[in-house]
Amino acid sequence: MENLTEKTVSKEQIYSGKIIDLYVEEVELPNKKIGKREIVKHPGAVAVLAVTEEGKILMVEQFRKPLEKTIVEIPAGKLEKGEDPLECAKRELLEETGYSCKKIESIGSFYTSPGFADELIHLYFTDSLINKGEQMTDEDEFVNVLEISIDEAKEMMKNQQIHDAKTVYGVLYMELNHANRK
Repeated sequence: MENLTEKTVSKEQIYSGKIIDLYVEEVELPNKKIGKREIVKHPGAVAVLAVTEEGKILMVEQFRKPLEKTIVEIPAGKLEKGEDPLECAKRELLEETGYSCKKIESIGSFYTSPGFADELIHLYFTDSLINKGEQMTDEDEFVNVLEISIDEAKEMMKNQQIHDAKTVYGVLYMELNHANRK
């Protein structure tokens, strides 16, 4: 079996931002030729699949500037430097929906776009929501909270109101693991 590893020859940071850093790397390819890679460094994120007593998934509707449209997503947010993903998940759930939870569990993690970015999303599940209070969104964050059934979510996936991998992952997780909930 062929070794597929690429060795970094040089690395230049060309942008440093609030959310991402961008690097251009020269790499030695497995065939010993030199190639270039543009790499987005991201601190990682969390997403929360939060389910009400009625079996509906809590989602947020928000405008996404890169897409130039409003989409529906499960609550999510960026990890702060050194932040524990579990604590971030609890914080994001509270900030975006106003809910806390009695218990929350990790159901996996995944890379969003491994061809050019290192962003890793940690996905959590809770069905023990408590203390519905006020949202505490960031000053530049505007979201509507929705409660959506699995069937409604699947329909929204078809018409691309739900149009992101973390939310599709969450809906499929619900369908596969909690199909008896309504």
